[in-house]
Amino acid sequence: MPVKNRFAELQAEITAWRRDLHQNPELLFDTHRTAGVVADKLAEFGCDEVVTGIGRTGVVGVIRGKATGSGKVIGLRADMDALPITENTGVDYASRTPGAMHACGHDGHTAMLLGAARYLTETRNFDGTVVVIFQPAEEGGGGGKVMCDDGLMDRWGIQEVYGMHNWPGLPLGSFAIRPGPFFAATDIFEVAIDGRGGHAAKPHETVDPTVTAATIVTALQSIASRNADPVSQIVVSVTSFVTSSEAFNVIPPRVTLRGTVRTLTPENRDLAQDRFEQLCTGIAAAYNCSASVEYIRNYPVMVNHDDQTDFAADVAREVAGDCAEASLVMGGEDFAFMLEERPGAYILVGNGDSAMVHSPEYNFDDEVIPAGCSWWAGIAERRMPAA
Repeated sequence: MPVKNRFAELQAEITAWRRDLHQNPELLFDTHRTAGVVADKLAEFGCDEVVTGIGRTGVVGVIRGKATGSGKVIGLRADMDALPITENTGVDYASRTPGAMHACGHDGHTAMLLGAARYLTETRNFDGTVVVIFQPAEEGGGGGKVMCDDGLMDRWGIQEVYGMHNWPGLPLGSFAIRPGPFFAATDIFEVAIDGRGGHAAKPHETVDPTVTAATIVTALQSIASRNADPVSQIVVSVTSFVTSSEAFNVIPPRVTLRGTVRTLTPENRDLAQDRFEQLCTGIAAAYNCSASVEYIRNYPVMVNHDDQTDFAADVAREVAGDCAEASLVMGGEDFAFMLEERPGAYILVGNGDSAMVHSPEYNFDDEVIPAGCSWWAGIAERRMPAA
């Protein structure tokens, strides 16, 4: 099953859908236009059922095969939301929305799954049911969890679920995957360190939270270097250091730190949080300050299931001739919530030598479309073969 000829025929049309979505990016759950476009196309294709409003602005389409006697139900998921980034690609279909752009390729994911849905409604060459899932708010909103909490899996009896992400640096249209932990848990924190401000010329009359905060930033790196097993992965990143003063000669009364903690096992996730809180409060107390720690568990570790990973890789090999072993990724992915609900797998498709995702210069390469569509269609046809 190489790239299907039908997707070569449809490529120009799917590209037009993708570029329309690219011009009109929407953030988090505010994907109203995008969801409307998706729902209209699914209805136009002839899906047996089209439901909106799952997970606030998510869309679900149901496609039944020529036969359904197998009782199998497979979910295919694409994300729809963009990022709060100002585009700098220079393409003629660049974002028309100030301060927002599809800097992660979700426009491509949505267009490819729409292309697969069109093909599957035309052919229905499978024994079972395909549920196409278009999810909002992957970029920080946890839309995958919200859709699951809305009963996504149980309502349609989904038994397995599969997802895909384009990946700059992988050869165009190639695939990579790995079983087990794949994308990291991504927790976020905010620490307010309070002291007593005053004049910079009289530090002895203050309790300086800036020195305290600087010590905490350095000490937090010991979680990975001195608390975790050296062969495991923990990344602690303080990404914001803000004081309550902008003056050159004023020691502020408060410093606020923000950032992320990324781990790949539940044990390390617990360890990182415990040590984080102990270091912040303990160092603050040692410097006569106080620390208020807000530590939020965000996306969990995304874990590919072994059987479904092997199957997804087999389909990728049929499409592209090979499927590489992917590296661990310390970024987060809220498809993790769906993989906690049902067995499944998440695969990477190569975007070639492009700018990295989350960059103002990034752009999804439309030449990926036939391979991505073929993989999704292959998942349905191979997992639920027609008699």
